[in-house]
Amino acid sequence: QELVSFQECTTLWAGSRLLWGWWMLRTLRLPPLVPGFLHLLQPNLPFYLLGLPQKLGPVYCPGAASPEVVVLNSKRAIEEAMVKKWVDFAGRPQTPSYKLVSLDYQDVSVGDYSLLWKAHKKLTRSALLLGIRSSMEPLVQELTQEFCERMRAQAGAPVAIYKELSLLTCTIICYLIFGDKEDSLVRAFHDCVQDLLSTWDHWSIQILDIVPFLRVLPTPGLWRMKRALEKRDHMVKEQLRRHKDSLVAGQCRDMMDYMLQGLRKHSMEEGSTGELRESHVHMSTVDLFIGGTDTTATTLSWAVTFLLHHPEIQQRLQEELDRELGPSTSNSWIKYKDRARLPLLNATIEEVLRLRSSVPLALPHRTTRPSSILGYDIPEGMVVIPNLLGSHLDETVWERPHEFWPERFLEPGAHPSALPFGCGARVCLGEPLARLEIFVVLMQLLRAFTLLPAAGALPSLQPRPHCAVSLQTQPFQVRLQPRGAGAPGLGESQ
Repeated sequence: QELVSFQECTTLWAGSRLLWGWWMLRTLRLPPLVPGFLHLLQPNLPFYLLGLPQKLGPVYCPGAASPEVVVLNSKRAIEEAMVKKWVDFAGRPQTPSYKLVSLDYQDVSVGDYSLLWKAHKKLTRSALLLGIRSSMEPLVQELTQEFCERMRAQAGAPVAIYKELSLLTCTIICYLIFGDKEDSLVRAFHDCVQDLLSTWDHWSIQILDIVPFLRVLPTPGLWRMKRALEKRDHMVKEQLRRHKDSLVAGQCRDMMDYMLQGLRKHSMEEGSTGELRESHVHMSTVDLFIGGTDTTATTLSWAVTFLLHHPEIQQRLQEELDRELGPSTSNSWIKYKDRARLPLLNATIEEVLRLRSSVPLALPHRTTRPSSILGYDIPEGMVVIPNLLGSHLDETVWERPHEFWPERFLEPGAHPSALPFGCGARVCLGEPLARLEIFVVLMQLLRAFTLLPAAGALPSLQPRPHCAVSLQTQPFQVRLQPRGAGAPGLGESQ
């Protein structure tokens, strides 16, 4: 009887919510609706959404059951909302899962738009771009070189490349934020990030945003999420305590030092309320780990996948590197500011980012006031999802959009720009670091090794199904065959 009563209450709540939404929106010119909602369970939702504009246009609501959500599926629509009308679309939905993971929205990534949020974003961005500006590239180069030396020690044995790359990117983040690359610390934070991402992606957590009152029920997924968050917060607080105990005014050893000292001299903008606190530094640290470990490792894994499928491009990249840097046995490299010396490498990176944006649907936005996109009314409080992948595969914009063709980026001004990190006020803060890492890692990896498929089996070009946030590769291994004197080259017998 209690179960029946609960089901009746759930049905009544959902039905009344739907009818109320339709009633409030009845006078507006809304984007077209996709009938039903079961299509939202598609295994590769960004690719599925890509096909809908042929029938509905580049702006639409993804289901009749969710008229308060709109998808932007073209570059024109995304840039109108996020760049031209960025204030209207700079908000974030205030969902139970976001509140749970962000210490009550004290977060740059999922925090709602406000003057306090702007100050928090400025502090985090300054720590990333100013606090460690002189040390960032040398650290990335050094840690990547150590990574290549570890891979060389495996003598061409099959390697689960995503795991190795995610450990590398986690090491870089640890060193930049904490000034520490000790192996146990790196692995503890790496495992914590992976646990958080897998738990957050689970349907038992995602459904809380659709039916919030389910939070009062005993849910194994929610228990697991809370335990993962407790572990995360304990680890970050321990680093905050260590840094505060040894902080020297005017000296910044790492990003955490920079942000903690930034709190002391922070002055709020005129008309704002509240102040930045240590909890904001806490969540900036979490943002940098979540955004700087998995997404960059995923992009690098896709680059390896595409080069395994296109050995002729890999060979041309190695020839370009050898031509600019000399024999692969030398330890020289090109600085990021001089990356134009490697046009094919830059074009390859852009093509990987275009075809496989690591977060293809970005994070959802929320309208802060009534607005419009391409002539459609968008009410205040509407959830707006920019399908970045849709803008990258638009046949009206890109020639042969589904093809891996780096040459499209070799002609200056002959191609549109992609939006792999979003755009506008909510553009990914970690874009400069991510681009630096991708450039340095691919440069050193291709100089040191020839990438070969393990056991002759090429990895799938299809993403792992049912990934809610990140467009991940399916699990695969690669053989890293050392290059240099006496080593067989690409295409030679092994």
